[in-house]
Amino acid sequence: MGQDQTKQQIEKGLQLYQSNQTEKALQVWMKVLEKNTNLVGRFRVLGCLVTAHSEMGRYKEMLKFAVVQIDTARELEDADFLLESYLNLARSNEKLCEFHKTISYCKTCLGLPGTRVGAHLGGQVSLSMGNAYLGLSLFQKALESFEKALRYAHNNDDAMLECRVCCSLGSFYAQVKESMKIALQHGDRPLQALCLLCFADIHRSRGDLETAFPRYDSAMSIMTEIGNRLGQVQVLLGVAKCWMARKALEKALDAIERAQDLAEEVGNKLSQLKLHCLSESIYRSKGLQRELRAHVVHFHECVEETELYCGLCGESIGERNSRLQALPCSHIFHFRCLQNNGTRSCPNCRRLSMKPGFV
Repeated sequence: MGQDQTKQQIEKGLQLYQSNQTEKALQVWMKVLEKNTNLVGRFRVLGCLVTAHSEMGRYKEMLKFAVVQIDTARELEDADFLLESYLNLARSNEKLCEFHKTISYCKTCLGLPGTRVGAHLGGQVSLSMGNAYLGLSLFQKALESFEKALRYAHNNDDAMLECRVCCSLGSFYAQVKESMKIALQHGDRPLQALCLLCFADIHRSRGDLETAFPRYDSAMSIMTEIGNRLGQVQVLLGVAKCWMARKALEKALDAIERAQDLAEEVGNKLSQLKLHCLSESIYRSKGLQRELRAHVVHFHECVEETELYCGLCGESIGERNSRLQALPCSHIFHFRCLQNNGTRSCPNCRRLSMKPGFV
């Protein structure tokens, strides 16, 4: 297949994909991949296949094509092709909750010499790295990465990137509605699931459990379909809180147990901490002291492992409704502790903190 014919077939596949004829588009691209020996053409069609499978939530297939693409990029010996393929590897592993691999591939992207990462793909790299750090409960590093991703989005008028960062950060209701609209327009199943989860959490916080439950069910259906285990944990966490609000403690414990298994499997310490906290509350109300003590111990172990405490006073963050302050270096403290400290640099890393942000 010649270069011009390859380009025409890739474009034909894109037109089919954009008109929601997804399976036909995939068939066209697979034929191009089978018949094409031109490395650049193969690289481009592999990129289309990676993106399509990502948006459909078929993450194992996404990873398979990303691995083939990185081999093609190495044959081409081009830094920009390598950058794009390493990013696809990072995103694939992120979706499969392989967070350490994601971070490693993102760092490889940022370290490649002679690439256009700052102008083109830097926001996607920062977003994937932020999601991976968040998955590992490394909050300061996650915040730094999300801030970088937002700067890329604003500087390049990238609305889709901004929507994805807002979902990762836990956005406000209006932003979620806008994200859902864009997700439906693009047929983006993973983003739809995140929006449904955000909607459900908002309805639950307002006490509208009748509306929250079906939203959680819809989110869980998509999360399970696409294999997003961390998303399933977040759904089950919300469901457990709904059952607790209805005083159905056994149903809440069942949801917590399922979520705990998934959280341990993924290695997400923050989710484990939240689940131990909920279990502690339930067993305290039931007067079961042995189970209560076990979850209290596990809760404090998670607090220490995730460093969720103020670096000045040592008190656990979140135990009280205290105002927090994030410095530009992304270290977080109690606002009152920083005021009393009286310095203009971060107590942890000593970087100058002229313009603190509030969280």
